[in-house]
Amino acid sequence: MTKTKKQHKPKLFILDTNVILHDSRCLRNFQENDIAIPITVLEELDNFKRGNELINFHARDFLRQIDEITGDVLFEEGASLGEDLGKLRIIVGQENHPRFQEIFFEDTPDNRILSALYTVSQNEPQHQTILVSKDTNLRLKAKSLGLPAQDYTTDKIESIDKIFTGKRLVENISTEIIDTLYQPPYQITADQIPTLENMVANENFILRNGQKSVLVTYDKTENVIVRVNKTPAFGITPRNAEQTFALQAVTNDKIPLVSLSGKAGTGKTLLALAGALACCKNYRQIFLARPIVPLSNRDLGFLPGDIKSKIDPYMQPLFDNLSVIRHQFKENDSHANKINEMMENEKLLITPLAYIRGRSFQKVFFIVDEAQNLTPHEVKTIITRAGEGTKFVFTGDIYQIDQPYLDTLSNGLSYLINRMKGQSAYAHITLEKGERSALAELASNLL
Repeated sequence: MTKTKKQHKPKLFILDTNVILHDSRCLRNFQENDIAIPITVLEELDNFKRGNELINFHARDFLRQIDEITGDVLFEEGASLGEDLGKLRIIVGQENHPRFQEIFFEDTPDNRILSALYTVSQNEPQHQTILVSKDTNLRLKAKSLGLPAQDYTTDKIESIDKIFTGKRLVENISTEIIDTLYQPPYQITADQIPTLENMVANENFILRNGQKSVLVTYDKTENVIVRVNKTPAFGITPRNAEQTFALQAVTNDKIPLVSLSGKAGTGKTLLALAGALACCKNYRQIFLARPIVPLSNRDLGFLPGDIKSKIDPYMQPLFDNLSVIRHQFKENDSHANKINEMMENEKLLITPLAYIRGRSFQKVFFIVDEAQNLTPHEVKTIITRAGEGTKFVFTGDIYQIDQPYLDTLSNGLSYLINRMKGQSAYAHITLEKGERSALAELASNLL
């Protein structure tokens, strides 16, 4: 008797609203499987479609995609998503199942989505029906009712343990090699240090033995190991090896994309800003931006006052870092005056990310702070704004996330580090040692 191959049921994925707001281009990421969207989700998207935040763009973009999909029947048979892809349909009239009215006291969008999931799974046993949601609590509620649910993992990195740090410590390097790197031309060919294995572009190394050490970086284009100097930038001097590596990458015009990650107090934003000011002659403008995490679905318009008073509380950390740099100089010093002039002439701009949508940047030094609060799709959208001569520096702490539907594996900064590792146009450094103060470092480590 021959064994027959087990037949798998075709899958039907039911999408939650937060998946769409996380990645408005998600429809074509489910391969040959069908997709269903409860009418409740469309109602929620309608509430998000107005506004200037990135989340509002996702809502509008997704609704336009549905409108463009061909097919006469979107509610029953479904409309094809394309060759080798499944169908898309809208679920209507199945969000008020009696069982759910008994279990849940409130009629909420989440509970209506669960009701639709249950009804479809009961009425269509030929499908393996699965809820896809970024909301941990909704997934738990579904599983408690015996309903399959999973996270949207298309842009999620595999493991936080494997995330690229951009630096390595290498012991037992000969004194002769280290001495050579301290002499012109301050570089050697990569094959002269056989212990440096599996190097990637712009990776940094601390080479040392029991007596001496040297900081170096790998130039993949020339296949050489180059010494990294501890060079100040606009009054800010790096205090450790990581900061030295970070400042070198930020000020290197040959590297147009840099990311700096690390806990509070490691100097990410300060180094990025100091580096930008140090090489401002090469750029028309310096932009400092950060995402404004919305309260519920309320954007800046909900806050009182004019646009400046609405923005200032969110942008204050950037002003604080600028103030630290200013205070490195005396009040009448030319460097301090230069910062004031740059802000007055709008050569240095501090702005929310929402205000850059649709723009293209030529010869701009662009710092994106708190990048861990961006989705992978949002990071991609920002970088694709880059014109000729533009440099992007993303900073953030992948363990300090304010967005409810992002985590250490799915946020835009982690995604950027994971996908861009090894590219000659990209450099990354994870900063680990806090330099804000001894008290701040103690609190960060123990509390």
